[in-house]
Amino acid sequence: MSQETRLERDSLGNVTVPANALYGAQTQRAVENFPISGLSPWRAFIWSLGTIKRAAAEVNRDLGIMDADLAEAITQAAQEVVEGRWDEQFVVDPFQAGAGTSHNMNTNEVIANRATQILGGNLGEYRVHPNDHVNMAQSTNDTIPTAIRLGCLWRLEQLSEVVDELAAALRQKA
Repeated sequence: MSQETRLERDSLGNVTVPANALYGAQTQRAVENFPISGLSPWRAFIWSLGTIKRAAAEVNRDLGIMDADLAEAITQAAQEVVEGRWDEQFVVDPFQAGAGTSHNMNTNEVIANRATQILGGNLGEYRVHPNDHVNMAQSTNDTIPTAIRLGCLWRLEQLSEVVDELAAALRQKA
C-alpha cells in the first residue's frame, strides 16, 4: 500500500481505501459499485444519521449494554457529524441501490473510525466497530426511514418553500 491508501478487509475480502478516509471497506465498495449521479448526500440526511447514532450510543450506555468510554467516543464522533465536520466523508451516491444500507454503513464507518481516533487509535483499527458498536441495537430498515423523516422535519420550512415554487411552476405550465 502507498501512503495514499490503506488496505481494509471485510466479508468480501480486501479493499483499498484512501489513507485519510474516515469511511472504510463497505463504503468504498458502495462508491465503486454505485457511481450513479455523482451527487453527495443531502446535508439534512447526514445530520439526521449523526443524530440517530448519537442518541443510540447514549441509550445503549444508559441501558448498560455499551461501555461508557465507547459510548462517549461514539457520541463525540456522532456530534461532529451532526455539526458537519466530516461531510466530505459521506461519499455514497444518494441514488445507490437498496434500502440505504450503504448510507448506514458509510455513517457507521465514519463514526467508528473517528471514535477510534478519539480513543487514541488509528484509522482502520476499529477499536470502535462500525456494526458491533456504532450500529448496536439498530436496523437499516429503521435508521434510514427515520433519518429521512428527521431531515425533512429539520428542513420543513425550506422544503415547504420549494414545494410552493414547484406548485406555482406547474400551475403556469397547466
